[in-house]
Parts: sequence; C-alpha cells; structure tokens
Amino acid sequence: MATKAIAHTDPIFAASFSELIKNLRTVFGTKDGQPFVIAGSGTLCWDQVSANLVEAGEKVLLLSCGYFGDRFMDCLETYGAKVDCLRSEIGYSCDFDQVAKQLESQAASGSPYKLVAASHVDTSSGVVLDVERLCKLVKEKSPSTLVVVGSVCAAACEDLQFDNWGVDVVFTASQKALGCPPGVAVTVASQRALQVVNNRSTPIPAYYVNWQRWLPIMEAYENKAPKYFATPCVQTIMALNVSVRNIVSYGVEDYLKLHRESSAKFTDGLKKLGLKIIPQSEDVRSHAMSAVWLPEGVKLTDLVPRMAARGVTISGGIFTGHATEYFRIGHMGLVSNDPSLGFLEKTLTALKDSLVDAGYNCA
Repeated sequence: MATKAIAHTDPIFAASFSELIKNLRTVFGTKDGQPFVIAGSGTLCWDQVSANLVEAGEKVLLLSCGYFGDRFMDCLETYGAKVDCLRSEIGYSCDFDQVAKQLESQAASGSPYKLVAASHVDTSSGVVLDVERLCKLVKEKSPSTLVVVGSVCAAACEDLQFDNWGVDVVFTASQKALGCPPGVAVTVASQRALQVVNNRSTPIPAYYVNWQRWLPIMEAYENKAPKYFATPCVQTIMALNVSVRNIVSYGVEDYLKLHRESSAKFTDGLKKLGLKIIPQSEDVRSHAMSAVWLPEGVKLTDLVPRMAARGVTISGGIFTGHATEYFRIGHMGLVSNDPSLGFLEKTLTALKDSLVDAGYNCA
C-alpha cells in the first residue's frame, strides 16, 4: 500500500496483477476458473452474478442463513430474477432435504433453476454451509443449475475446492482472510458459467460489471500485457497480491488448518467465560469469526465501548430480529492467528475484563 503511485500500464503493476490472478486460482482450487479482480466492495460481486448469469424472469434458488443472504436476494431481484428463498433460523444452516425437494420440483416443471446461490459463511450469524454437499445435491437433482457461493467471510478460512466439488462461481472481497485493506472485489467463474454468459438471449443489463468487457482485461493482465477498460485500484491490487502470495507461500491447506485450530481455541475460551455461540453445532461453526449471544444483563452499549477502550473492536449483531442480542468477533488472517502476537488471547482477556466491568460474573 505504500508503493509510490504508478500507472496501471506500468510493467511492475502488470507483473503483480498477473501473479495475483494465478495465485487466486491456487487459493480457490481451480485450474481454469477465471478470476475477475475489480475495484469495488464485495457487494459488487452480487451485481456481477446477477447481471451476467441471470436474465429477467429466470428462476433462482437462494439459501439464506442470515442478513447477507437476504441482501443478495434483493440484488438478484433488482436485475429481474424470480427468487425462491429458503431461510434458516439463526444459528442453523440450510435444510438439505428441503433444498432437494425444491430443486426436484422446479426441475419437474421443465424449467430448472438457473442458479442456486448461498453464502459459505453468513457474517451475520457465523454459520458455515456445507458447499461440497450442496454441489453434490445440485448435480444430482438439477445438473444444469449453476452453483454460486458467496465467500466474503469464508475465502481462505473454510475449505472450498472449486474444481473438485463443481462450484461455478465463488466471490469474495479483499479485506477479510485474504488479508488486505478493502477495495477489491474478487470473483472466480467456471468455464461453464462463462459459457452461460456467452449464450445469453438478451444483452447484459450492466456496463461496469459486464464480464464480456472485463474478460479481455483479465486475460491481458495475466499475460503481463496491460489493457484498459476501467482504471484498476493499483495500490490495493498490489497489496492484495502480496497478501495472497503470503497465503500461497504459507500453504493453503496449512492456512485452513491454522484457522481451524485457532478458532477451536477461541471458541473454547468463550465457553470458559460462560458464553454461548450462535451456531447450533460444531459442524456449522465458522472458523473465520464468532457470533456470541450476550449474557443476561449485558447490553451491546455496555460491551462495545468497554472493548474499544481496551483496544479491541467488536461488532454488534445484524441478523433480523436479533440484532441487539449478540456480538461478533473476527479472527481471520495470518496476523490475527499468529501465535507470537497473541491477539486471540489478548482479545479474550479484554472480553473477560469488559464483561466483568459491565457487571457479568465470569466465574
């Protein structure tokens, strides 16, 4: 991020962008998936999926485990998709029996779903979805349906094998476990998804997020030959390249293991304080962040400022109907989980002291 300003046509930037595109394939486990690295927040990925893959009036099945699933539905409907939404109660992942019935019913109508969309981890609840199981189910019940996975809070924290499982689109943003400041939207599309774009019967109803405009740009930069459509965020992309390179150098499997082990220790620390996490079972607990019910007698307004005074930023809830009842702590990325820095232990200590200060008995 401290690199002196250079042009997006500079060979130094082109080489950095090329390395990033190739390393993103490694992180997501794909040989021929096409990364789209575009200036914007993770929300921009919703627009990319909605504009490029769905034509007005086509059916989409959306699995919502929280706030961000519902917002994705809003985006899809903005572009004319007809969305069937299967919502889960707070703390629970999707009901795969219900998903199977929905896929079968729609396929039997002669017009199968264009795509199934789900968040790998919904940041509002800390619940992780079994993407491998979802892919197998879609392949069995509705093989023409694309599988789209929102991975903003899961990329590089939760296992995702793009090619092996048959994921068609995965998207994330730069600021979570990828370990970079915000500002870059990252999407990876399968060749099958790109073929769907090419076979559209109507024009893509967007300009900036049009993959047909961006594909030549990504291909050119991968070959270290800058090409222009819209100016990339040069410094942030170079920073993202460094952070993704660090993940690849660390080893993707080892990086996932680090998050599994660290989150298990952190969850154990929360339980020792007498706190209860929102995910209803271990198999749906995210390794990237923890969503924790507030103990009786403690309000967000009691806890958040006390944590801030101790140098720790936490977030309140955003799950509809429960927003004031819990709090969230992120523990993702190399820095957060570096044992030599002790940030997880410091955070638990700050949490215990803040809760005691707010009148909670941690004994």
